[in-house]
Amino acid sequence: MRRRGLLQGLLAGGIWSALKGQVSAAQPSVMKEVEALQNNWKTLLAEGVKVPLPNERLKLSKEEWRKRLDPNQFNVLREEGTERPGTSPLNNEKRPGIFTCAGCGLPLFTSEMKYESGTGWPSFFTTIPGAFETSTDFKLVLPRTEYHCARCGGHHGHVFNDGPQPTGKRWCNNGVALKFIPKSSKA
Repeated sequence: MRRRGLLQGLLAGGIWSALKGQVSAAQPSVMKEVEALQNNWKTLLAEGVKVPLPNERLKLSKEEWRKRLDPNQFNVLREEGTERPGTSPLNNEKRPGIFTCAGCGLPLFTSEMKYESGTGWPSFFTTIPGAFETSTDFKLVLPRTEYHCARCGGHHGHVFNDGPQPTGKRWCNNGVALKFIPKSSKA
């Protein structure tokens, strides 16, 4: 009898977790809703916060970047490194707000674009328009789409075709390459 009760409890807990996750992560079901998220990203920007535009390019020397970034950020953003999965506190960030480039402050994603991919890195199903430039990466032999900040050229991660619908994309981002600005903060 105890075993049955334990199994029923585990099953109920699993169903509850799944339902809770679905309720808290209501994602767009059609591309029109994704486009609305992309076009209305500024509604999640904290009051009084000024952010740069993608065309306001930022070029610094290697030494200037070293002064500006901590060693982990420098490794990822400037040397195309990868942080260990599961190490970023941004994996669990759920507040409304904007994710910006840790190198230059360019807005990249909103909290509404984020989802739990189970990979150990912050993942997003779309981006703020104009935030990234892409290239093909052959470092693991098979081609992957790598993306960089459109403003400073900092490496953020790779985009894969295994994300949720309707985009089907997973923008897999290194957490150290991001800074989160909660909507509730003030400039």
